[in-house]
Amino acid sequence: MQKPNSFDDVQAGGDYTPIEVGGHHAVIISVKEQKSSTGKDMVVVALDFAKNDKQPSYFKAQFDNDNRDEKKWPYQAVQYIVTEDGQGKCSRSFKGFITAFERSNNTTTNWGDKFVNQFKNKKIGVVYGEVEEEYNGEIKTRRRIRWFCEDANVDAQKTPEKKTLTTPTTSAPASNNNYDFVNIPEGTDEEIPF
Repeated sequence: MQKPNSFDDVQAGGDYTPIEVGGHHAVIISVKEQKSSTGKDMVVVALDFAKNDKQPSYFKAQFDNDNRDEKKWPYQAVQYIVTEDGQGKCSRSFKGFITAFERSNNTTTNWGDKFVNQFKNKKIGVVYGEVEEEYNGEIKTRRRIRWFCEDANVDAQKTPEKKTLTTPTTSAPASNNNYDFVNIPEGTDEEIPF
C-alpha cells in the first residue's frame, strides 16, 4: 500500500484533547455583523486561545488539521450574540461581550460603519462550560462558551455548573438564556462566515 495523501498531516482518532472548562485567555479572530434566521441583529465572534493560555492556539491547530475543501473556523470557537433582547433593548450577552472587550484592552468601543474592524487580534477572556444539547434525537454534552470576561480576571472565573436540558425537544439545542447567546447546532446548513 502507498502512503495516503496528507497522512502526516491528519490527526489520529483518539488524539483529541477537549477544551478545559473554566476561564481562558483568548484573542478575537474576527467579528461579523449579520441577521439571525428570525431577522434579529447579531454579531458573530470567532476567537482562539491566546499564547499565554493553558491551551494556546487550540482552534488554529484544529483549523490547520482540517483536510476538507471548505474549511471553517471550529464551531466551539464561534459565538453568535443577539444584540437586542425581545423588547428592543441591548441584550445582556452583547453588553457582556463589549464590556469584556473594553476592559481587556483598556479602550472604548467605536460605534458606526467600522465597528467590526476594531476587534481583530484584541484580547478577551472567555469561560467555557458543559452544555447539554439535543442533536439527531440524542442528548450530548458539549463544551461551549458560557460568557465573556475581562482578560485580567480569567484565572478568577469559576467553572460554570453544567447546563442541562430540562425538556428535550427535536428542534435546535437550548440557547443559553442566561446570556442571550444563540447556539447553532453542529451539522447545520447555516453558513458561518469565516
